Amino acid sequence: MLPNNSDRPDQPQRWKFLQLFGLVRRNPLVISRWVFRWVVVGIVCGLFAGLYWNILEFMTHQLQRFEGVSLLIVMPIAGLIIGLVIHFLGNPGEIAVIVDNIHFRGGRLDARKNPAMLLASLVSIAAGGSAGPEAPLVQVTGSFGTWVGDRLQLQGEDFRSMSLAAMAAGFTALFGSPLGGAMFALEILHHQHIVEYYEALMPAIVSSCASYLVFALITHLGIAPTWHFPQYRLENVDDFIVAVLLGVVGAIAGWVFMVIFRGCDRLLTMIPSPVYVRTTVAGLGLGILAALLPLTRYFGHEELDAVLTTSFSGVFLLVLALGKMTAISVTVTGGWRGGFIIPLFFTGACIGKAVAILVPGLNPALAMICTMAAINAAVTRTPISTTLLLAKLTNFHPFTPILFASLVGFFLAPKAPLIASQLKTQQYFEEVEK
Repeated sequence: MLPNNSDRPDQPQRWKFLQLFGLVRRNPLVISRWVFRWVVVGIVCGLFAGLYWNILEFMTHQLQRFEGVSLLIVMPIAGLIIGLVIHFLGNPGEIAVIVDNIHFRGGRLDARKNPAMLLASLVSIAAGGSAGPEAPLVQVTGSFGTWVGDRLQLQGEDFRSMSLAAMAAGFTALFGSPLGGAMFALEILHHQHIVEYYEALMPAIVSSCASYLVFALITHLGIAPTWHFPQYRLENVDDFIVAVLLGVVGAIAGWVFMVIFRGCDRLLTMIPSPVYVRTTVAGLGLGILAALLPLTRYFGHEELDAVLTTSFSGVFLLVLALGKMTAISVTVTGGWRGGFIIPLFFTGACIGKAVAILVPGLNPALAMICTMAAINAAVTRTPISTTLLLAKLTNFHPFTPILFASLVGFFLAPKAPLIASQLKTQQYFEEVEK
């Protein structure tokens, strides 16, 4: 039976579209007050994201010195620490829990989970787990939006929009793309469409812009492109066909990743409680992978540069992509904390470059970025925000081929999404519309 959501009125779809112009109908003073709130939320989220990033970088630099066989000791110890944090402070959950809370708890994210999420994610990412900081940032900043909504005594969509605005601010701080971050915060919530949350788009964009500026001032990140890909110019309409074909490659890679992910989940769930046993075993598995394939360690923010600048063979790149898929799967299903968007970008870049090596004459930048877009869109079901994020991260212009590849990855993705709560919420709204 689908959850009951008394917070969401069962109204005809036409009335939802009429509400799109709600802000326009308000007087200027009311609009200014709301904009001020969104900006303040974005500033606070940007400050937190900057602090989190600096702590993470310090810890990472301390642990990066361990390499090779020493990882067989360091990674299991890190897994044990992560498990003990979760055991004593509680399970902070993953992105699926956030999606459920936005839909079925009126947008309320529990701040009591933040200590466990912060500590577990810092150790997970700094030690070399294949997961990025986007998930903890979204959880913590989103819960701050919930706190602000409670202080202002907001109700209904206003409350939900405040949480979404804070989530978008946290996500944007990492990726440096206010529009992409805002769209991702809304797009990740659904299996097929985001029309239910168009009202939250403006709060998310305003808060994201404020967060982006603050984070950039603190860390000096996000101004220039994150990765410097080879030059590309769109001069032939045939490139759109190539983008579609690369989208098919990325979608197939997404299917493979989900098979590996679910296989690791079934395997690791067989490990008996307590949770720190599972996280320690996962740490050992990650240590073995990192010793054999060092580039599978960490979430790929810096490692992707090595893929761009080093002359690897096509076969090695495909092996590296499979190793990275396994590392992501073991990290997340093994109880380590973090997100898998940048790790998926890394995987797509490996596959795309391998395709460019195996197909003479294919532009490597086009191949890598389109495959990155397709695999992420297939797994996360976020084709629009994926396009915007990659255009910013790679300075790839024009971004229309990325959009083609993203849409192909999205439409060719398995019917059952990896984030199961996306499908559940889709079923919920279909039930409501009936």
